Amino acid sequence: MQKSILVTGGSGQLASALAAQGDVKRAGRPGFDFERPDTIDAAFRAAEPSIVVNAAAWTAVDAAETHEAEAERANNTGPAHLAALCHERGIPFIHISTDYVFSGDKGSPYVETDPVDPRSVYGRTKAEGEQAVLAAHPDSIILRTAWVYSPYNRNFVRTMVNAAAQRPVLRVVSDQIGNPTSADQLADVIFRIIARIEETGWKAEYAGIFHAVGEGATSWYELARTAIAAAARRGNPLPEIEPITTADWPTPARRPPDARLDCTHLKQVFGCAPGPWAPEVDRVVGEIMKHGQG
Repeated sequence: MQKSILVTGGSGQLASALAAQGDVKRAGRPGFDFERPDTIDAAFRAAEPSIVVNAAAWTAVDAAETHEAEAERANNTGPAHLAALCHERGIPFIHISTDYVFSGDKGSPYVETDPVDPRSVYGRTKAEGEQAVLAAHPDSIILRTAWVYSPYNRNFVRTMVNAAAQRPVLRVVSDQIGNPTSADQLADVIFRIIARIEETGWKAEYAGIFHAVGEGATSWYELARTAIAAAARRGNPLPEIEPITTADWPTPARRPPDARLDCTHLKQVFGCAPGPWAPEVDRVVGEIMKHGQG
């Protein structure tokens, strides 16, 4: 079968990064919509894929608290439907999940065998989606990632760069830590996984859950400082950045206070993992500044 990679998620961060790095067929709204199962079938038939990467999801964490049914379809039943189509065709399915499947209360980096314990509707629907995908298609690869940023679309790093140009003081949460991961880093890992599958053929050890996040951990506050400093080196204003606590910035959905993920399993099986987060933030900020902050 000739290689044909179908990527869902339309113009989202990861789909955009995958399209920038390789030859993929992108599917997004309105032609592909988890709210309309018929569009899933139609997009799948039209693409005739040899592998599918599902980068589509409901990622509005707070809005999920009041739009539970929509989040359920986008993060659970929809991906399971797509996985079932891949199972029928006998092709691999790569599904993107999140650190929010964990409570963040462990106190050390999570490994894939740690029990999930989501504290939000978003996290719960993603955790349930992982199991639904594996039930529909056991030969699926689930990549849990975190704190994704890129030059594309809305994300924390772009928001900080834009805010620094407009406001003299920024307040950023400092008591939540995790692993910043660029969409480009994640796309590179996905292409390396696909290359390994093509090289070796499918192996049983490829199936299951893997963690794929930037190397090293930090807080939202330190991530903001790093991004804003990188922008300042390129001519952006340098505002005051004030650290605040989660309690100072209440949100409808509870965030994991410490959702660090361990990528050892990914390295052992596929021989790859995203690199250090800080140099990558500097590079991405350069792209944002080069092409206009937006």
